[in-house]
Amino acid sequence: MAETTIQWLPVLAAVLAAAAAGGLLAGLLGVGGGIIIVPALDLALTMAGADPGMALHVAVATSMATIVPTSISSTRAHARRGFVDGAVIRRWSLPIVVGALAGSLFASRVDARILAMVFGTVAMFSALKMLLPLDRVVLRPSLPGGLGGAAIPAAIGAISAMMGIGGGTLSVPAMTLCGEPVHKAVGTAAMLGLWISVPATVGYLFADTTGAAVPPWTVGYVSLAGFAVIAPVSWSMAPLGARLAHALDRRKLSAAFGAFLLLVAARMLYRTLA
Repeated sequence: MAETTIQWLPVLAAVLAAAAAGGLLAGLLGVGGGIIIVPALDLALTMAGADPGMALHVAVATSMATIVPTSISSTRAHARRGFVDGAVIRRWSLPIVVGALAGSLFASRVDARILAMVFGTVAMFSALKMLLPLDRVVLRPSLPGGLGGAAIPAAIGAISAMMGIGGGTLSVPAMTLCGEPVHKAVGTAAMLGLWISVPATVGYLFADTTGAAVPPWTVGYVSLAGFAVIAPVSWSMAPLGARLAHALDRRKLSAAFGAFLLLVAARMLYRTLA
């Protein structure tokens, strides 16, 4: 029993640290805590002896479930400051929900290496965006309309659901490149994270895992134990991140997080070769 406890203690500590950092970043940069929680939980599950073929699926699904309360907490903090764009929410909600549900259903049926490739590729491009001084680059004065305008949030929802992230990693750059002020883009991304995480979580909860070596206390691909540990910590840290977002140098924070993302991307892409 003592040996088992010692093995689990560093795993629990790593997951708690990732949950705190994920919640902080959800409020601070609008990128969604899943970008940290997924690789941390994947590594923790592997260290604990989970089937590597299932660990990433469970990490993605569990991360997505934890984003539901984190998004609510972060959105409330940003909304109090008037940094949620209702017009974008109304235009993007339906396509982003459809994309998220489709992404979770697809991810439930593919090999873990495909999920790792998607995560690693998007994380790499996100890292480059954060490292380079592109914060003031604007491609057009407003978000596009029509089918093209709907395709953007649908793609964001689908890719985010496959990565287990809240969507801010993709939606914040998309909005700022189309003229949305960065602070309003961050706040809006927090609410969009809720429209991504709820349908995606439903998809993962009802995924058919018959015969799969999922960990104990797992429904579909969602680890209830992981959710119970991560969700309260990330929920409590998100408002702090929202407050810090208006007091710290975002360029330095963005560059530091970009460097971290490069390491995450490298590990995930390496995982596709394993």
